[in-house]
Amino acid sequence: MTTQDDVAGKNVDKLNENLAKVEDLSQRLIQALASRKPANPTLNAPSQDIFVKAAHSYWSEMLENPGRIYEKQLEYWGKSVRHFLDAQQALMRGTAPESEEPDPLGGDKRFANPLWNSHPYFRYIKQQYALNSQAIERALDEIDEDLPPKDRKRLDYFVRQIIDMMSPTNFLGTNPDALERAVETEGESLVKGLENLIADLEANNGELVVRLADDRAFVLGENIASTPGEVVYRNHMMELIQYAPTTDEVHATPIVIFPPWINKFYILDLKPENSLIKWITDQGYTLFVVSWINADTSHADIGMEDYIEDGFLTAIREVKAITGQKQVNAVGYCIAGTTLHLTLALMAKRGDKSVKSATFFTALTDFSEQGEFTPFLQDDFIDGIEAEVAAQGVLRSFIMGRTMSFLRSRDLIYQPAVRHYMMGEAPPAFDLLYWNGDGSNLPGRMTVQYLRGLCQRNEFVTSGFEICGERLHISDVTVPIMAVTCETDHIAAWKDCYRGFQQTGAKDRTFIVSESGHIAGIVNPPTKKKYGHFTNDDLSGDADAWIAGATRHEGSWWPRWEAWLAKRSGKMVPARAPGDSDHKPLAPAPGTYVRRKATI
Repeated sequence: MTTQDDVAGKNVDKLNENLAKVEDLSQRLIQALASRKPANPTLNAPSQDIFVKAAHSYWSEMLENPGRIYEKQLEYWGKSVRHFLDAQQALMRGTAPESEEPDPLGGDKRFANPLWNSHPYFRYIKQQYALNSQAIERALDEIDEDLPPKDRKRLDYFVRQIIDMMSPTNFLGTNPDALERAVETEGESLVKGLENLIADLEANNGELVVRLADDRAFVLGENIASTPGEVVYRNHMMELIQYAPTTDEVHATPIVIFPPWINKFYILDLKPENSLIKWITDQGYTLFVVSWINADTSHADIGMEDYIEDGFLTAIREVKAITGQKQVNAVGYCIAGTTLHLTLALMAKRGDKSVKSATFFTALTDFSEQGEFTPFLQDDFIDGIEAEVAAQGVLRSFIMGRTMSFLRSRDLIYQPAVRHYMMGEAPPAFDLLYWNGDGSNLPGRMTVQYLRGLCQRNEFVTSGFEICGERLHISDVTVPIMAVTCETDHIAAWKDCYRGFQQTGAKDRTFIVSESGHIAGIVNPPTKKKYGHFTNDDLSGDADAWIAGATRHEGSWWPRWEAWLAKRSGKMVPARAPGDSDHKPLAPAPGTYVRRKATI
């Protein structure tokens, strides 16, 4: 007969066994960290100048109004002591009493475990974290208004990063979910968590990049990026994919899509039911998509001019040759939309009329307002990037990836890290997050050109951006254009996209705001019936006036775009098989370049 003591003994033995595994794994951890090639340290934090300015501003406020500062400090001290005394009494009673004060973190899913309210220890930690956060936020609010707006915005960003980083949920000893899981699994969750941590470090040369999706669940060309097609052209910059027709006839004028080279193109072809690529072919179009090379050190001197000449203009030339058409309809997404504007301006200078219409997905051209990227577009950070690319030849993928992730650090860094490393959970099989983790390096020269000339100096909409032997301006763009932006986009805010769109020289202009964000607002198939969109033909006012007069439409913007495109795509002709006698298929879609990983 098994006694309770026997069960307890076995549990302790299992726990000790798992803890011993942790000791063994520590050697792998040390080896993984030894291979780390860290980024330039300037990219890890802002210049100390901003904190000196903030401290000076706070000190000035204290000298001018010391009573208010002392009042806030005494309030903080009083609450801290009261929380400590309450916790002491609650520990003696064994339970936490009901509080008459409103829960400052109510609704925060990080603190959903009932122990945060019922257990004296965890309740005290939660209350003190909330109090500390409030004190820091108040101190930030009280900084003198003489601090420049950009510095205030940067300070606000980094202060909130510190607040999120110091959440007690991020540490094993103060996370009841992780501690409960460790006890329930007899320590196995800690072993699995450490294995997950080491695997992520080993996969990224010792750099900690939290894996967001199970990369074993997806195979390119099989259950993701699986729309049939062929690579029909390849050079040192890109592969050109022509997709197989799904209709007997197609519009005469082909479409060529230029995706961003910060990420891989298959965000537009994740799976059949939400693939824009498949949907376009199903509507009766000959579709080409560019798949950019994943840069390595040999691409250090590749600049924006190479993307324009050997990417955009070459792709347009080859599409015309394959289809026998004089014009194409072009699409540019994100940074490729920005570059498509530059390309159109250059083509106007050269008298090249190869583009019949252009569509831009979440594309910025006017960077006078830098939005959430303000902290990363100041000289100290850009100086660090210049030093990084000078040393490495490229801006390594993990640097761009972590920058994007820190804009949503709770959702994209801390909570996945807690689940992955402290709870021992495997990441989900989620195609969007898999794509998000499949990043690309950026060529050094191109990175600096983009950040200095376009983002910082905003030359394309002011004095003109010099490239390819021409000075290009947004007003040079005159072809029929449509812009699709996203209402909650934190990367390319729709109001900023609108401001640049207004400055084009085009007379035929259509502007759309899709609901949701940078990805979900674009990858929004009609069958989902999920997000609506806004339209307004009056582009004369500012963004606030535009949205105030806009009409909301149910469902995806895709059919509205297709109706606009159909009018600019010519008559119907027999469907075209990929390639021709001069462009024999080189590889089936999604091609070979897309499979190259950012391993530097």
